[in-house]
Parts: sequence; structure tokens; C-alpha cells
Amino acid sequence: MRGDTHAMMQKLTIRPEEHKDYKSIVSLILRSFREGTDYSDGTDIVALVEEIRDSKYYIPELSFVAESDNEVVGHFLFSEFPLSPTKDGGHSDGAASPIVMLAPVSVHADYLRRRIGTAMLRMGIEKVRELGYKGITVEGNYRFYNRVGFRTSSEYNIFPTSGYPMQEPRCMMCQETYPGALKGIGGYIVYDMYFNA
Repeated sequence: MRGDTHAMMQKLTIRPEEHKDYKSIVSLILRSFREGTDYSDGTDIVALVEEIRDSKYYIPELSFVAESDNEVVGHFLFSEFPLSPTKDGGHSDGAASPIVMLAPVSVHADYLRRRIGTAMLRMGIEKVRELGYKGITVEGNYRFYNRVGFRTSSEYNIFPTSGYPMQEPRCMMCQETYPGALKGIGGYIVYDMYFNA
């Protein structure tokens, strides 16, 4: 397995998604969540991706696929995410958000636990930094995301408002794009702009 992983990582290409990838991305997400999680069959995740793409928060240059031997083996995207000033929702005056949301992240079910997710995120985080965003939020498995630099969001004065992160706050995380970038920025994670979030 170790040799297979090394060979695959050498062939891995991470690039912005293109319209021609959409069908492969849908198949990838459905299998990834159906076989890799116990909380989603992937249909809600596909719907979220489509909602994000249709929204004003979509950033085409921050939506990526990972490819190996011309097969899409991973997908992830970052989108602008305005923090809410209150836990009840509502967003700012329309100014561009200084932070992005990482969601969703999918790895092909046949390639789980081969470091593809880590490689994708390290490259993506660098692209977010290059585009001038100050931070990234993500909700998920803190054991995985802590390995790529995410910390509990409340450490940055950014708080979850509903669902599982309220019961396990470590599942709502943030990462600064440079030290001190999130100083003076705070608020609540409210997904009221998306039906499928």
C-alpha cells in the first residue's frame, strides 16, 4: 500500500475544475460520502456544490479537482463566506468577505487514506493565501483538519450556531492565512444563504 500511495502521489495533479468535470465530480461525491461516511449518501453534498456554484459566493479559481491517470480522484472548493454578526443570522453590507469556507471535500472511495485529501488541502490553502483572503472556516473531523493547520474556530472569536459543532466545538475550525490575519474579525457561522448546508 505504501508503494501504491507513493506512486499515486507522484502522478497526482490538482487543478481548477472545469465544466467537463462536473459529471465525474457528482459520481465522486456520491461514492465518497456513501462509502466513506455514516451521515450522508452524498445527494445533499452534490446539491450544496450546485448551490455554491450558482451563488455570488462561488470563486471559480478556488474550486479544484485532483486527477491521477486522467481520473478525477478528489474534489474540493472554497467559497466566500460572510460571518453573521449574530447567531440568529443576517450578514454584512455586501462587502466582500475576508474569509472563505472550505466545503465540501471529497476523495474517491477507492483512494481513501492515501494522503490525497492532505495534498489537496495544502495546495488549496496556499491558493487562498495568494488570493488575499484572511482565513478559512471548515466544519468536519478535527483529527484530520488539525493536521493541516486548522484550530477550533472559537480561538479566533468565530462561533458555531447549530448542529454537531455545538455539541463538539472542535468540529468547527478556522485557519489564518498568515499569523494575526483574523485579528479583529469575529462572528458566527450561519449557513442561511444555503438550503443544503
